[in-house]
Amino acid sequence: MTGPRVLVVEHAADCPPALVGDWLAAAGCTLDVARPYAGDPLPDPLPGRLTHDALLVLGGPMGAEDEDRHAWLAPTKELVRAAVAAGVPTLGICLGHQLVAGALGGTVAVNPRGQQLGLLEVGWTDAAADDPLVGGLTAGARRGVHWNNDVVTALPAGAVVLARTADGAVQAARFAPAAWGLQLHPEVTAEVLRPWAEDDRGSHEARGIDQERLLADIEVARPELEDAWAPVAHRFAELAETAGAGEPR
Repeated sequence: MTGPRVLVVEHAADCPPALVGDWLAAAGCTLDVARPYAGDPLPDPLPGRLTHDALLVLGGPMGAEDEDRHAWLAPTKELVRAAVAAGVPTLGICLGHQLVAGALGGTVAVNPRGQQLGLLEVGWTDAAADDPLVGGLTAGARRGVHWNNDVVTALPAGAVVLARTADGAVQAARFAPAAWGLQLHPEVTAEVLRPWAEDDRGSHEARGIDQERLLADIEVARPELEDAWAPVAHRFAELAETAGAGEPR
């Protein structure tokens, strides 16, 4: 018997599934990575034709509303809506979190407080305690890596906030019974972040941010972060396996 199949939508070559992909594979998942920026087609989004047991939508440097410049963003949102309608477990990370929110009726905008960057505390809400994805795991997940300019500014109807940053921005949410978003990046390592840092070098220098110190702090925290977030990926794999054992979609 094969494990669950997870469709991964990757938006840029330097934004891979990285650690989350490793954790899902270790949990028995098969990852089908679609790279639409490189010409890969996305699956037919019509409910009843979905062939994967879960959907993972990754981060990227573009905005969630940049559909005119990145033609696959609108079809990705259609895919999200189809997955949610079919009860297929769905997880969005950073841009993916914003795309899931937007696909279901929420709004995304540039964070008026500026870029969220580096290791930030995770402000879990009471609702997280009983959540199917993170319930029972939040005590260990105290911090997460952030690297984003945009945030979800209005939630879709029925969404539940699972965590907020210290300034009140949505940090994690359950958008539907089997759809979640994480504004933070559980998948990254310091090496994954290096090209992102290079892209932001000018703005960070202007703000007096020491990128090498920032990346070094993230690397030092890697054991803590892996211990915290690998169980969330494993839980997502369990949800995918359960979904895959149900009725055909």
